[in-house]
Amino acid sequence: MTISQLSRSNIQALTPYQSARRLGGKGDIWLNANEYPISPNFDLTNRTFNRYPEPQPQAVVESYAAYAGVSPDNVLVSRGGDESIELIIRAFCEADDNVMYCPPTYGMYAVSAETCGIAFKTVPLTADFQLNLVEIEHQLDGVKVVFVCSPNNPTGNLIKRSDLLALLQMTAGRAIVVVDEAYIEFCPEATMATALANYPHLAIIRTLSKAFALAGLRCGFTLANAEVIHVLQKVIAPYPLPVPVSDIAAQALQPQGLTQMQRRVAELLANRADLQKHLENLPLVEQVYPSEANYLLVKFKEGQKVFQSLWAQGIILRDQHKALNLQHCVRITVGTKEENDRVLEAIEAIK
Repeated sequence: MTISQLSRSNIQALTPYQSARRLGGKGDIWLNANEYPISPNFDLTNRTFNRYPEPQPQAVVESYAAYAGVSPDNVLVSRGGDESIELIIRAFCEADDNVMYCPPTYGMYAVSAETCGIAFKTVPLTADFQLNLVEIEHQLDGVKVVFVCSPNNPTGNLIKRSDLLALLQMTAGRAIVVVDEAYIEFCPEATMATALANYPHLAIIRTLSKAFALAGLRCGFTLANAEVIHVLQKVIAPYPLPVPVSDIAAQALQPQGLTQMQRRVAELLANRADLQKHLENLPLVEQVYPSEANYLLVKFKEGQKVFQSLWAQGIILRDQHKALNLQHCVRITVGTKEENDRVLEAIEAIK
């Protein structure tokens, strides 16, 4: 028996998440992972590396709670938002339970479910990328966790708040509803954090990877009622955040760090509007979908040709052609003005 055959059968069949870095590419313009284009600068203030870190770093928990408008009892810190996805599945799903998600959406919900050996149900988004509540309710039997991304990746739109509230009402006492708010800093008024007090089965995923420009830090959060947090604390690793990570995260959440983040958001929103306006004028572009995030989903007349042409020039975008109902679509992270101009020039030059 080979080593691969010794692994669990679901792992043998698993296709790992195709992250931007795993897909590779050789470029000087990286607009495929929804990262902020420029790195912030931080100096370490804590250099105590011989001791294990705090299980949940108090400075980070308290600062993020204040920023998010919740109690520290409502916050769990994890290694990026991705760890939160898997923690929730591991903590709440029995072997015969199901996870539900609504494609086209973030791929880690499916990968994490498969990794944990949990079956999943999918209810595709409607033509305008909203929840199909009738079909969700129809498929809800046996579902223990429902994942919804808002703003949705890769489409960029917000899920209607009224639909999220309807979903919470129909799942009360039956399932955990997870709203992934990785991109909420670009539309903070849309957060579901204000609904936590009314829905004990709501969990919200957050991250420092996007607007905070700290994707390399791998620091994420779960916001939820204290009972949910207590359950997740049973299954999270004992020391999830290294000392340098919690040190920088705590600095980023201080007033000066928050002000810098908000400036980055304002600049990016201006660049997004400018990029969208110019894309809409290009003959190869069929549609630029409305976005509330730091990227644009663009449908081209020949999406594969555009993606490959820019890839060959070292401009790395994210191909969405194989995603459900996204034929000829490419997702473009909003870069610096100079990067965006290069993208526009390269697309315009395609014959």
